Amino acid sequence: MQDLIYDVAVSADGFICGADGDVALFPQEGAVVEDYLVRLRSYAVALMGRRTYEFGYAHGLSPGRNPYPWMRSAVVSATLHLPGDAEVEVWRPDGLAQRVAALKHEAPGPVYLCGGGILAGSLLAQGLIDRLRLKRAPVLYGAGVPLFGPGAGPLAPSLAAQVVHGDGVVFQDLRLGVAA
Repeated sequence: MQDLIYDVAVSADGFICGADGDVALFPQEGAVVEDYLVRLRSYAVALMGRRTYEFGYAHGLSPGRNPYPWMRSAVVSATLHLPGDAEVEVWRPDGLAQRVAALKHEAPGPVYLCGGGILAGSLLAQGLIDRLRLKRAPVLYGAGVPLFGPGAGPLAPSLAAQVVHGDGVVFQDLRLGVAA
């Protein structure tokens, strides 16, 4: 069975982006970004929420295209409609827990949960996230999308690894100790 890994940048005040999807305060280069790009190649499947997927539109992604062409990608949404030749799958929220559990069994490698907070909160509440890989940036957004949406409860993960970068960013690899 493969791990479902939430690998995401997070501000010191707990947001994965600011208002209107702003990520400008997060590092855009440097060691933490280079490490992330290497990790990204290790994932077999990407799972994301609709707003995370549509964020790519502002950066040149066309509807239906896969932002990670080397891996299978699925977008969880009740409302998203893509062209018939879409390279990504659209998963409806109904039966999502069972579908994610099945994915963890059938995937040829780790599953990358790349956002967003509402989806992550739902999956965490159902015990489906195995690891958190947090790129904790020393910035404050004050508002935006929280790391976890409603449903996420208290947890005490174990620290598997930590790297402190010179720019103040701390990478933490946390094991949740829960599996589906």
